[in-house]
Amino acid sequence: MATLNVMQTAIRGRWAVAAIFLANGFLTGAWAPQIPVVLTRLDISKFTLGLLILLFGAGAVTAMTWCGHLISRHGSRTVLRWFGLIGSFGLLVVALAPNVPLAAIAMFIFGGSIGGMDVAMNANAVTVERRLSRAIMSSSHGFWSLGGFAGGALGGFAIQNYGHLAHATVVTALAFAVIAVAVRYLVAEDKPQVTEHHKFALPGNPLVYLVGLMALLTMISEGAVLDWAALYLQQELGADLAIAGLAYAAFSGVMAVIRFLGDGVRNRFGAVTTLRVSALVAAAGMLVAGLAPSPWLAISAFAFCGFGIANMVPILFSAGGNQEGMSSGTGMSVVTTMGYSGILVAPSAIGFIAEHSSFGPIFVALSGLLVVVFLMAGLAHRAEFSPEPAPAE
Repeated sequence: MATLNVMQTAIRGRWAVAAIFLANGFLTGAWAPQIPVVLTRLDISKFTLGLLILLFGAGAVTAMTWCGHLISRHGSRTVLRWFGLIGSFGLLVVALAPNVPLAAIAMFIFGGSIGGMDVAMNANAVTVERRLSRAIMSSSHGFWSLGGFAGGALGGFAIQNYGHLAHATVVTALAFAVIAVAVRYLVAEDKPQVTEHHKFALPGNPLVYLVGLMALLTMISEGAVLDWAALYLQQELGADLAIAGLAYAAFSGVMAVIRFLGDGVRNRFGAVTTLRVSALVAAAGMLVAGLAPSPWLAISAFAFCGFGIANMVPILFSAGGNQEGMSSGTGMSVVTTMGYSGILVAPSAIGFIAEHSSFGPIFVALSGLLVVVFLMAGLAHRAEFSPEPAPAE
């Protein structure tokens, strides 16, 4: 009976953390159609917008740095509660900012809440995997993409018809409601080991940094679609705001579907083969998006790119967490930090380049980075593993 109760608790925790992934993706996806509004509402240049996005990344990286320490002391469940409930208000704070200085502060807070929430929910998903003795990471990221699809698809229409502030208010209310219910059912680690985090040393195995580099190159492309695809469609391909918001929605929607299938595909064909094929598909999609003459072709190409990128990140995270000679937490921290630097910080550089060029050539260049991941795919062989049952207590 006790074993049954533990399993039921773990199953509830599995769906609770899935709901957190969904809410986090929804908040992130809802931000994408707000980006062109920030540009016009504050009357700023692409370069200034890029700096604001950089502050979002700086806030996220700062929170990620502290989040690992907080999880070691208080556990992922407690930390996820803090960041989740606070993070649901991040988009609304940005939408309320009336000028650039306040927008800068709001972006740092928004990025920090999303970044901390991201680390904590991934850590909690690992805890659930150990309780269930099976992988749930790919499908958890599928819920994140599903949330991103919903946020992006509805955002452009809502902003165009009801205004950016009404949109941000509704998004906040929905995210807060989901998170407030979900945090009640999250599972907790048995005993956070504070002593493991007193000493800090960089891993000596260079392979983990190469895997982190692949994650970086992959997530640069993901961040570029999130932050700049809508503006690309609107300014260079002549789409209105409602259609422009569909670029990230299509990207995330396809990613969601493929990520729900990801564990089965990976088990059948192997992690390295899946990564190689995925990288080629993503590169082709990004190339066509950068050369597209019309908004609808670009949207379709971004969707195809999402098909490829979908399982690349979960595979690379698994490879990072299974390196020889180091704990799974140490390897995972290196790969996730390097990877999220791509999705959070690199888009600001893209904004600077776009100020002096255009977005089309940038997306073409990003397809080349995905080809590099294809060439390096063999280094992810440590992702070829089967989850082991948690040790008996």
